Amino acid sequence: MTIWYDDAIDVDVINERSRGSAVEHLGIVITAATDDSLQGTMRVDERTVQPAGVLHGGASVLFAETLASWAAMYTLDQSKQYAVGMEINANHVRPGLPGLLRGEATPVNLGRTTQIWDIRITNEAGKLVCVSRCTMAVLDLPAGARGFVS
Repeated sequence: MTIWYDDAIDVDVINERSRGSAVEHLGIVITAATDDSLQGTMRVDERTVQPAGVLHGGASVLFAETLASWAAMYTLDQSKQYAVGMEINANHVRPGLPGLLRGEATPVNLGRTTQIWDIRITNEAGKLVCVSRCTMAVLDLPAGARGFVS
């Protein structure tokens, strides 16, 4: 059984909607959705490193919140509700070195007004680089709003 409102996610639509945002500027790409997770990639390169040449913690947090935010949105009827980040934390387990990172967001709790997502970011060797938890607020669209539907 899937957690998604419409049973399926078109990652091409998500990536198109991300154009012109911080998501695109950092090279974050949503790559797949399983029945209960959303997956993506981000490259550790000149866009995402700190001056020491390793992954900037802020870039990994942006990657984590991107995965959680898109995942939360697709559990909702987007013509009636939307999700926004309330809180995020991250533990940086090892330095992110140049290369491709993979991230996966899975739900901890999908409540009526809040959702909690666990996000794990790994390097090309499959080793944990960052673990994050993101709490999302689920809000009703104001009267007359169009929503964020495809």
